[in-house]
Amino acid sequence: MSTEQLKQSLKSLHEHLSTTDKVDDELSGLLSVLNDDIHQILSKERPDEDALSHLGDRTIALSARFAAQSPHLESGLRELGNILLRMGV
Repeated sequence: MSTEQLKQSLKSLHEHLSTTDKVDDELSGLLSVLNDDIHQILSKERPDEDALSHLGDRTIALSARFAAQSPHLESGLRELGNILLRMGV
């Protein structure tokens, strides 16, 4: 799994976020922290596999919180989490 696929998934998620107004402040904050953490790991020459797996788990857990509120965002987050998990293997 390449970082390009991860970046594309992040871009797609951001596009979905920009078209919805159903994201409350708490979830928006959690997404912002997650985004910053992903970019911090990707900025390293060799990303830490454990950190990628941890972020994958966090992302999938966050997707479950979006399931009822914004189903179209939930699927994007789940995909992003799965990419992170595969990169961490």
